[in-house]
Amino acid sequence: METYGGRRNQAERDAITVEIGYALCSALFAAAVLFGAVAGPALLFELPDTVEKLLLRIGLVIAPVVFVARVISVLVRFRTKDDQPSQPGRTNPDS
Repeated sequence: METYGGRRNQAERDAITVEIGYALCSALFAAAVLFGAVAGPALLFELPDTVEKLLLRIGLVIAPVVFVARVISVLVRFRTKDDQPSQPGRTNPDS
């Protein structure tokens, strides 16, 4: 991507859009799997009321945290990926 406030071309905008979509979809999947793993037993089996409430609340707290952490990790990794020099051993991509 161009630095110093330059405009992005269509390919760069498309890459960002795809990366944001990937971040959101993978985060939704990870949060859903985690919620199912934590709260699933409370929904499927007869457990004591306190255990059911505890598992559901833990699932409801952890799932959004995992969602946000996954989105941030994917987008930060995408942002820092372009900071690498274009040729190994060189410090400036334009050199």
